Amino acid sequence: MTELDRGWWEASDVVAGPGTRYGFSIEGGETRPDPRSPSQPDGVLGLSQVVDHSRHSWTDSSWRGLSLPGLVIYELHVGTFSPEGTFDSVIQRLPHLVDLGVDAIELMPVAEFSGNRGWGYDGVDFFAPHHAYGGPSGLNRLVDACHAAGLGVVLDVVYNHAGPVGNFLGEFGPYFTDRYRTTWGTSFNFDGAGSDEVRRFVVDNALMWIREYHIDGLRLDAVHAIVDQSPLHILEQVATEVNALAAALDRSVLLFAETDANDPRLVRSSDAGGFGLDAAWADDWHHALHVALTAERAGYYEDFSSPEQLGKALRQAWVYDGMWSRHVNRTRGRKPTGLSPHAFVVAAQNHDQVGNRAAGERLAALVDEGRLKAAAALLLTTPFTPLLFQGEEWAASTPFLYFTDHADPGLGKAVAEGRRREFAAFGWNREVPDPQDSSTFERSKLDWDEVDEPYHRGMLQWYRGLIALRRRLPAVAQRVLAQVEGDRIVFERDGILVRVNLGVPDCAVVEIVERA
Repeated sequence: MTELDRGWWEASDVVAGPGTRYGFSIEGGETRPDPRSPSQPDGVLGLSQVVDHSRHSWTDSSWRGLSLPGLVIYELHVGTFSPEGTFDSVIQRLPHLVDLGVDAIELMPVAEFSGNRGWGYDGVDFFAPHHAYGGPSGLNRLVDACHAAGLGVVLDVVYNHAGPVGNFLGEFGPYFTDRYRTTWGTSFNFDGAGSDEVRRFVVDNALMWIREYHIDGLRLDAVHAIVDQSPLHILEQVATEVNALAAALDRSVLLFAETDANDPRLVRSSDAGGFGLDAAWADDWHHALHVALTAERAGYYEDFSSPEQLGKALRQAWVYDGMWSRHVNRTRGRKPTGLSPHAFVVAAQNHDQVGNRAAGERLAALVDEGRLKAAAALLLTTPFTPLLFQGEEWAASTPFLYFTDHADPGLGKAVAEGRRREFAAFGWNREVPDPQDSSTFERSKLDWDEVDEPYHRGMLQWYRGLIALRRRLPAVAQRVLAQVEGDRIVFERDGILVRVNLGVPDCAVVEIVERA
C-alpha cells in the first residue's frame, strides 16, 4: 500500500467488486478486518466484504424524516423482537406498530459485535450491520419498509468505547487512550495526538448511517462516558456535520443523548454554549415513577423516595437539577431552564431498566394491572418524548435478560461474574442467568401468541387508546400541572386530567378525563 498524509494508506484493486472478501496484514502480521468494514459476513474475526450501497433501489424519496414534538418512540432489539431475530422479520411486524400508533422504532445497536447474539453495546466493526440480523441488505430493506409504513428509524450507536472481541482498531492507529477509561473498556482518543482522524472515524460513521441507510436519528449511548477536552467537543462536531448532511438531503435527522448527567448543555444550541443535540434522556422520570409503583429503594432508587420527587419529575423530567444525591454522594445535574419539554426522552420501561435487573423482569412482573395502566397513562400524556420498550404495550410476560455469545469461555465467565457484582447494590441475590447460555437469549424473545389472550389484548387496547388520545393534544404542551400526595397522583396537561390512586388494595385505580 502507498502511505499518504496523517497515517492513511491506500491501494487500488479494480477486481475487488461487490461481494469480494478482503483484509489487511500490518507488517506481515495476522490478517485483520477493515476498520471501516461495511460488512462482516463471518463475524468480527472474519474477512471484510466489499459492499456497493447504490445497489439498493430505495422507494422513500418522498420521506422527510421525523418531527420531535409529539414523537412516540418504540425501542426494540432485533434478535429478540421476533422468533427469527432478523431485520426482515421485523418488517413482518410493522403492521402491529402502525396499529399501535408509534412514530418511530429505535433499534438497539446493530454494528457488528462478537457472536450471533448480544445487546450490541460491545460492537467493534462500527460500519457493518450485524451479519446474524441480515447484514447491510437486510437493514436497507427494513428502513425502506419502515418509511413506506410511515415509521421513522432511530439507531443506537456507541461512541464511548469498543468491545473486547475483534477490536483491532488500536493496531491501525491511535484510536484509544489510556488517559481515560470507561466502565466497559478503553476510551476513544478524541483529544490527544493523532485524534483528528479518530474523530473523523466517529463522525463519518454517524454520517454513513444517515446517508447510506437513510436512518432518521441516532441515539448516542452513554455520552457522559465520552471525555473530550478539545475546544470543539466531539458531540458538537457530530451535531454540526449531521445537521449539514440533513440539510443537503432535505430531511430531518434527530440526535438523542443517552446520559444520567442531567446536563442541559447537551441540547442547547452551539450559539448558547451547548452541543446542539435534539434531546436527552431523563432517567429521573423513570426512577421516580418506578419507586412510586414498586416501593423499591435499593441502588440508585434510594434517591427517589419522596412523593414530591415524582411530582417534580412529571413537571420537568429531571429531578436532580443541582441537588445533592445520596447515591453518588455529590451534587448532580443542572436546571433545565428554557428547554422545550420534548427535549427530554422518558420511559416507564426500556432495555436498561428491564435488562439490568438480575432476572430481567418487566414492570408487568412487579406490579398489578392498575399500576401498569397508571404508568402508561402518565407516560403517554407526558409533555416529554415517550419511549416504549418492545412488548410493553401488551404487558409481555417474557423477561429481557442480558445475553452474550463470546467464543472465549474465560471472557464469558468474567462477564457473568461482573453482572453478579453489579446487582449486589440492589440486593438482588437471586441466581443470575448465565449470559452465555443460549437459553438466556431464547427466554428473552417476545411471545407474540400472547397478544391474542384477553389480558394482554386489553392492555394493548389501553396503549392504543392512550396514543390516540395523545394525538389529540397539542404537540407542544401549553400547561402542565402535577401534584402527588401519598398514594394519590394528579396530573393535568392541556385539558387532560389523569388521576391515580395507588392505595387501593390489589389493584390501583386510574381515571382519565378529557375536557372539551
